[in-house]
Amino acid sequence: MRLVTCLLLSLLALPAAGWSASDVRLSKGQTVYVPVYSNVFSGPRSLPFQLATTLSIRNTDMDSWLRITSIDYYDTSGKLLRHYQDKPLSLAPLASTYVHIEEKDVAGGFGANFIVKWQADHTINTPIIECVMIGATSGQGISFVSPGQAIRPGIR
Repeated sequence: MRLVTCLLLSLLALPAAGWSASDVRLSKGQTVYVPVYSNVFSGPRSLPFQLATTLSIRNTDMDSWLRITSIDYYDTSGKLLRHYQDKPLSLAPLASTYVHIEEKDVAGGFGANFIVKWQADHTINTPIIECVMIGATSGQGISFVSPGQAIRPGIR
């Protein structure tokens, strides 16, 4: 009986299958590329279906603040369209912020993107940075999420 109890207790102490402590990403800052789709093409004639976009930045650290130092929006050809951050924005632990681009704003085109730069005073959990695209017309709707990808450690 003691052997069974010891085995059960040791199994309970193991992390859940598919997850390990190494899955938690830590950093002091990053430059993050986030794909944006102002439109997608549908139907046999490849007609553009316009989409509204919301960039979401979520501080996933439960104890530490982070600073968003820049949010820039680029079009399909890589041309800078807009700066969304004039000065650093501090996000409290578990806080979030967003940038919204209306459905009628087609300046970015199909291959638009955000470049988000963030930093922290010490190593913290990396934030979740993603875009949510949504559109509806004539009773048809579409929505999906596009995750950000770190392209540089730190910011430069």
